[in-house]
Amino acid sequence: MTRIDFKALRWLLPYFAATPGLWIAAALATVVSSFTDPMLPALMKQLLDRGFDTSGFAIWTVPAAVLTLFAVRGTAGFLADLALARITQDGLLTMRRDMFARLLDARFGLFREQNATSLSNTVVYEVQNGATMLTNAVIAFLKDALTAIALLGYLIYLNWKLTLIVFVIVPGVAFIMRTLSKRLYKLARSTQTSVNDLAYVVEENVLAVRVVRLHGAQEAQMQRFTGLSAILRRLSLKSAAASAAITPLTHMLAAAALSAVICIALWQSQGNSGLTVGGFAAFISALLMLIAPIKKLSEAASPIARGLAAVQRGIDLIEGTPAETQGSHDPGRARGLIELTDVSVVYAEDNAPALDRVSLCIEPGQIVALVGPSGSGKTTLANLLPRFVLPTSGVVNMDGHDIADWKLDALRRQFALVSQDVVMFNDTLANNIAMGRPLDPQRLADCVEAANLQDLVAGLPQGLNTVTGHNATALSGGQRQRLAIARALYKDAPVLILDEATSALDTASERLVQQALQRLMAGRTTLIIAHRLSTIEHADRVVVLDHGRIAESGGHRELLERGGLYAKLHALQFGGT
Repeated sequence: MTRIDFKALRWLLPYFAATPGLWIAAALATVVSSFTDPMLPALMKQLLDRGFDTSGFAIWTVPAAVLTLFAVRGTAGFLADLALARITQDGLLTMRRDMFARLLDARFGLFREQNATSLSNTVVYEVQNGATMLTNAVIAFLKDALTAIALLGYLIYLNWKLTLIVFVIVPGVAFIMRTLSKRLYKLARSTQTSVNDLAYVVEENVLAVRVVRLHGAQEAQMQRFTGLSAILRRLSLKSAAASAAITPLTHMLAAAALSAVICIALWQSQGNSGLTVGGFAAFISALLMLIAPIKKLSEAASPIARGLAAVQRGIDLIEGTPAETQGSHDPGRARGLIELTDVSVVYAEDNAPALDRVSLCIEPGQIVALVGPSGSGKTTLANLLPRFVLPTSGVVNMDGHDIADWKLDALRRQFALVSQDVVMFNDTLANNIAMGRPLDPQRLADCVEAANLQDLVAGLPQGLNTVTGHNATALSGGQRQRLAIARALYKDAPVLILDEATSALDTASERLVQQALQRLMAGRTTLIIAHRLSTIEHADRVVVLDHGRIAESGGHRELLERGGLYAKLHALQFGGT
């Protein structure tokens, strides 16, 4: 293995070495199981050297000894496997918790660099497979190594000269393991990447099934899928070839050693120093038994390489992904005063800034609408406030304190969001509204009523205890929007962000949502992102953004009278001139 593999193994130790008692039990059981292997050829030696003469012992003792031998071996193997399963699952539980915790506090750059399929595969499948392969390989390596030591010791006891020939196998096996394990590790890493790419194509086509069929893009998507499948097939075949080469090469080395042993034993038998018939049979039996653990030791490179490749992605997630930075300021409930001073946001050095030296003050309880062409920076500005996006330069203050100095949970406690893309969890309606907060039945009922959801809840078989299913796809767009409003009401945050909250609704649904939004906005600092200008005429102030800068700001009628960008956008939507 390469050096990085041993670093990975050392990194994993705290997770899988947390129960030393189980490791000791597994090791002791493995030792007992391994050292029973030489006892069978030793028993056969005694029988053959006596010429099957039973005068010195009762016949029943032979099957009794064999049964006892295998009973001890089987019991020890069972206990070792049980302890190993406990070690693996305990370690996986802790490691998965750490990985999921890192997902929950990772910087948002992680989600731009990796897609959801790749991350979920890493947390759920890759670590499971990798850790299982590694722990099984470790205990198997220990068992096979001890078995090989016990059998070698017995061979030396029988005839140390013949046993020297066996050691010819060792450097050959070491060379095979070193060469092929490096190749297997590289192939395993490439295979994991290929699997994630293929899974992502499947996810895309499941989510975009209507778009694909509407545009007749099935053939193009099939070509994508087939191409990635072919890459995965080629990598799998290469891995299979590398793994398959280990066994015949090891067998050839073992066959050469066995041939030499037989020739020398026949030559020794011509003199007086040869082995007895029983000794020779026991030696050959032990030598043949030795091939199996040596073969398994050589094959241990494959699961170790594949296991480390899979676990490496989990290691990269925990160790290579920085958590969000935060301060210590936590004043409780904020008043809702928001101030931006010369704030710029640049996502990439070679791109134009998403925001360019923006300064803006929003008073507590004020309703401010952000409008402008697509790509003007509206969403970026809103994402600055809960620190979903970090400013490249400038300062964002909440109640006079730089948001960089706030504790993240305290800062985000001040914001509620209702967007056009409503995310619902596969849980009850009540839990989707409360979002981790203690369930208060009366408060839930009040929020449901305020969000105009009482008819929906009354029509469900279990009311608020009804499970929504995957992303609540059985609900209409208006119902999902009102659920998001109920969620915001339940949170009762002082600052509200409305991101195109009514953009995709029919007239009836929009009326119900607008009524709920009016109740939600009462007494809160509200930031409205809108393309439909009819929805923001009631705003206290309209801020018009263009190319990342504030083009103009003022009331609805004031901006129309100025005849600037806002007036042009309004004319485009309402057919004016």
